[in-house]
Amino acid sequence: MTAPAPRPGIMDIRPYVGGESAIEGVSRIIKLSSNEGALGPSPKAVEAMRAMAGEIHRYPDGGAEELRQAIAERYGLDASRIVCGAGSDELLGILCRAYAGPGDEVLYSAHGFLMYAIAAKACGATPVTAPEVELTAHVDNLLAAVTPRTKILFLANPNNPTGTYLPASDVARLRAGLPEHVLLVIDAAYTEFVSRNDYTSGIELVEAGNNTVVCRTFSKMYALGGLRLGWAYGPENVAGVLNRVRNPFNVGSAALAAGLAAFNDTAYAELCKAHNDYWLPWIAERITALGLAVVPSVCNFILVRFPTEAGKDAASADKFLRSKGVIVRAMGAYGLGDCLRITIGTGEENTIVVETLAAFLSGGKAA
Repeated sequence: MTAPAPRPGIMDIRPYVGGESAIEGVSRIIKLSSNEGALGPSPKAVEAMRAMAGEIHRYPDGGAEELRQAIAERYGLDASRIVCGAGSDELLGILCRAYAGPGDEVLYSAHGFLMYAIAAKACGATPVTAPEVELTAHVDNLLAAVTPRTKILFLANPNNPTGTYLPASDVARLRAGLPEHVLLVIDAAYTEFVSRNDYTSGIELVEAGNNTVVCRTFSKMYALGGLRLGWAYGPENVAGVLNRVRNPFNVGSAALAAGLAAFNDTAYAELCKAHNDYWLPWIAERITALGLAVVPSVCNFILVRFPTEAGKDAASADKFLRSKGVIVRAMGAYGLGDCLRITIGTGEENTIVVETLAAFLSGGKAA
């Protein structure tokens, strides 16, 4: 018998694998593999989710009206051009489905987020990468990779997993150099962590034309990864497309309630930002002092490069960390096999990571 066959290219997709959460035989886990919020969600978000538990038999607000209005008022945006999704991942996928297909190309930088290639292949398009310079997206290399078949350019700014970013002037130059038919999608998932005067999320480029979209998420700063909530802001033409292609009730009631409460709890968000502002340089400085290379990051994680020497390499370090109950993220899938990505955790977790790496480098062996 012949089984139903998927479209060409589907079986070429390597499924996305999230950061692990458990190690067999280890009771206490320190999970620093998924860039989740170190302090967890706002207590007000948890309270809001619990308060609506008795209403989960009702369909959610399909237009996410209240949340979109809150976002629009804070950032001075047009609420009608905000589209919410089940995480920004869903919105990235919808954009690919709507604007790219067989024979088209989807472009991004060499060490960009893995979901870009998955989204491209899922709609039959071809993913194309452009070389980075010092683990940072490079405007000229991206522009040089554009062809008549390019339909979307995904720019993670800041980028996961490198933690690097392009200043606003470079992003503007990128947009100016792209053909008008190419949709620039700025994935600004980590924008709330950035404290650089030359950085913007790219909203101003959305307002300047009809071919740029900015995607944001509630999974990082707002620590709502388990609920799946994100939003996109684009020109009227793109917002109209997203609303036609997305599912009518694509964001659940719990996510909407918790998201609104988290968004409005600005004091808690400021606490989370202050926590990251303190611990990001702290852990980077101490790991650098151990003799390892740390890529400068503006996010809530760091990328650490290890020697290639057997027993001192990234794979050996990962194994040692896991033996002590510490889960970080191996980077082989990103073409960075000599690196590990480490999320900023609580103060205790950050201290344990540094101490465990010090023990590994001093000759410790995995259990």
